[in-house]
Amino acid sequence: MNARPKAAGRPQKSGNGHTVSRARRAAFEILRRVEDEGAFASLLLAADDLEMRAEDRALCYELVLGTLRWQLRLDALIEHYSGRKAESLDKPVRRALRLGLYQLRFLTRIPASAIVNESVNLAYLARLRSAAGFINAVLRRATREPDFDPAAKIEDALERLAIETSHPVRLLERWAASFGLEETEKFARSNNEAPPTAFRLTKRSVDEQSILDKLLEAGAKITPSRIAPDAWRAEGAGTLLRKLAQEGFIYLQDEASQLVAHVLDAGPRERVLDVCAAPGSKTTHIASRTKDAGLIVAGDIYAHRLRFVLETEKRSGIESVNLLAYDATLPLPFAEQSFERVLVDAPCTGTGTLRRNPEIRWRISHADVLDLAARQRRILANAARVTRGGGRLVYSTCSVEPEENEETVASFLQEHSEFKPVSIKVSGSSLGADGPVRTWPQRDGADGFFIAAFEKRG
Repeated sequence: MNARPKAAGRPQKSGNGHTVSRARRAAFEILRRVEDEGAFASLLLAADDLEMRAEDRALCYELVLGTLRWQLRLDALIEHYSGRKAESLDKPVRRALRLGLYQLRFLTRIPASAIVNESVNLAYLARLRSAAGFINAVLRRATREPDFDPAAKIEDALERLAIETSHPVRLLERWAASFGLEETEKFARSNNEAPPTAFRLTKRSVDEQSILDKLLEAGAKITPSRIAPDAWRAEGAGTLLRKLAQEGFIYLQDEASQLVAHVLDAGPRERVLDVCAAPGSKTTHIASRTKDAGLIVAGDIYAHRLRFVLETEKRSGIESVNLLAYDATLPLPFAEQSFERVLVDAPCTGTGTLRRNPEIRWRISHADVLDLAARQRRILANAARVTRGGGRLVYSTCSVEPEENEETVASFLQEHSEFKPVSIKVSGSSLGADGPVRTWPQRDGADGFFIAAFEKRG
C-alpha cells in the first residue's frame, strides 16, 4: 500500500453545497477525459500543474494514475460490493466508485469517512443526485469488508493474474507467448509501480555540478544511472526538479530513452536526421552531446507537433536543429544518402511505458500492434534510402511487442542487404552486449525499450 498525505485543501462546492477537494475534482475530470476523449493522463496532469499547490498536485497524480493502473481490479471490487456489472453503471458513477475504492484499498492516511463523503459528493458534481445513495452504500460495504480479494477464487492462472495485476487477459496471453509466464508476471507487476524520476543536464547547464548541488541541498537523493551514460536518478525535491526542468537546466527523460542518442553516436559535422522527432527529447539530446554539430533535421508528420520540438530546443539552449513536416510512411523529402546518422524512434504501442501511461493497457489491441508494425517497416525503409554509405541507422521503440521490434528488424535486414547489424555496447548486466538492446522496468527500473543499430555498407 502507498502512504500518502491527507487530501489537500481548497475544497470546492459541487453546486449544491457539497464540497469536493481540488485534487479529487481535478482527478475526476481528468479520468473523464481519458475515458471519453481518449486523452492521455500524463499530458493532462502536466497541463494542470501550474493550477495546483504541491500537495494538491501530488494527490491528484496519485489518484489518476493509481485508478487507471488498478482499473480492472477496482471494477471487480465494484461488482462484488454492488452486485452489478461495472460496465452497466453510468460512467460518472463508475468513476466515482473507482476513485473511492482506490483510496480505500491503496492509500492508508486518508480517513475512510472522508473518502466516502467526497466520493458521494462527486455524484452531485456530475449532476447524478440519485446515484449518491448507491455510491454511499457500495463504499460503506467496502469499509466493512476490507480484506475481500476478487482474485482469490479464480482457478485459471492468467485470469487470476489479470485481476491481481489489473491487466487485460489478451495482453498477458501475448506476453506469456513471447516471454513466458514468469517474466510476464514480473513485467505486469512492475507496471503498477511508480517509475523513478530520471533526468539529464542540458546545454544551458554551464556549471553542471552546481545544478546537482542545488538538488542535494534541497534534500534530493541523486544517483547515476546504471544503464545510460550521464543520466541521473533523483528521489525527492520534486518541486525543484520541475522548476529546473521548466527553466531548461535539466531535461526529465527516462534512462532507456536517453540511451538512444548514445547509440546513434553522432560525430562532429555529421548530418543527422531524427525521422519521427516530436516532442524533441532525443533530438535535443543528440544536439546537446554533438560537438561542432553539422546539419541536424527533426521531422514529424504534424507541424503543431514540431512546435513542441522547437519549445524543447529553446528551453534546452539549443539552436542547431532544423524542423520539417512530412509523412515518414511516404518517401522522405531528401536526396538519397543525405545523412550520416539517421534515427527512427518509431511511433509504437508504447507498452513499455505502462507505468507512465497506464491507460494504454485498456486501449491496445492485436490489430493495433499489426498496424503499427506495418507502418514502422515503411518508415524504416524510407529512412534507409537517405542513410549514407558507411553511416548508421538506429531504430527504437518504447514497445515490448516482438512484432514491432525483433520481427520488424528481421524483415528490414532481409529486404535491405546493404545494411548489417551493429552490436550495441551498453552498461547494465541485464542488457546484453551484442545486437539489439531491450530494457525492462522489472530488471532495469527503466521503461521497456528496444534499440537496434545498423550500418550501411559503403
